[in-house]
Amino acid sequence: MIRTERICFHIGEFRLQDISLQIAAGQYFVLLGPPGSGKSIFLECLCGLKKIDSGKIYIEGREVTFVQPRARNLGYVPQDYALFPHLTVEQNIAFGLRVRRYSRKDAASRVAGTADLLGIRHLLPRRINGLSGGETQRVALARAMVMQPKILLLDEPVCALDEGTRQEVCSQLSCIQRRLGLTVIHVSHNLEEAFSVADQAAILHQGVLQQTGTLEELMRKPDSEFVACFMRCENIFRGQVIGPGIRQQTRVKVGDVGLYVPGEHYGEVKLMIRPEDVLICPNYEGRIRGDNEICVKLVRRRNYGGYVRVELDGPFNLVAHLTDATYAGLKTEQGADLIAVLRPENIHVLPA
Repeated sequence: MIRTERICFHIGEFRLQDISLQIAAGQYFVLLGPPGSGKSIFLECLCGLKKIDSGKIYIEGREVTFVQPRARNLGYVPQDYALFPHLTVEQNIAFGLRVRRYSRKDAASRVAGTADLLGIRHLLPRRINGLSGGETQRVALARAMVMQPKILLLDEPVCALDEGTRQEVCSQLSCIQRRLGLTVIHVSHNLEEAFSVADQAAILHQGVLQQTGTLEELMRKPDSEFVACFMRCENIFRGQVIGPGIRQQTRVKVGDVGLYVPGEHYGEVKLMIRPEDVLICPNYEGRIRGDNEICVKLVRRRNYGGYVRVELDGPFNLVAHLTDATYAGLKTEQGADLIAVLRPENIHVLPA
């Protein structure tokens, strides 16, 4: 449905560099990255609002690299929504239809249908000033959807909303996308937001595409330390290969302990394990440690509601995320001696 080939664009000191993406029809695709990474600029290039320096853009198999924005059949919701405060909600939604000279009857029918879909028909007579954040967002979405595009581009569509409203709107976006079979590209820097809607995702950093895949792949099989950190993995450490292991594993020395890791590796390696994959056990007298079990000390813990974040000191520092029930079952306090279990299948060796 959407394909870009080595898109390059520069403005001042900033550059988008060789962005190649393929987004399937009917997919909800989230473009992630920290502020300033070029996500919004990429959307504007897709829309035709910015002219790229080089590369090609294809939509539904048709090259649109030099096609005017209005001929690309895209619905675009900018980050600031760009609504007209002097017009009513109905007039804002109908604006594009009137520009394209739809009859008053056809425009009214489309506006009413789109407003019903988004649950905002009762807002049609009102002006933009005085709407809540969630209502304003829905009006901006309606203005894009009333043109019945097959592709929606959403630039940080819920960043200005409070958490409760953000979750509600994301749920609504996902339902509408599935119901209408739309292809959606949704720009965000928020992982919780991405997890609530995404089929596939990509991470952009300093104008360079870092990795594309499912969120599970980005979390557990990152291609770089940057991707691992962006996906909130706090356990990244260096090791030195000291020999082969069993069952297609390699033995790696980290600090003064040896760990088995999956695959065949050589020289210096960089390892990661997600905090939720670090298992914690009591360290009682006489306990015999197994492979990939290390002695640690509980340094600090903090309850974040959904999980307990535990900081551990040992041959190398670790962070574990435990459920309330798991932490309570340890019956331990700060300074206690524990065992951290790092299962080989949960350790990922970052590409060199």
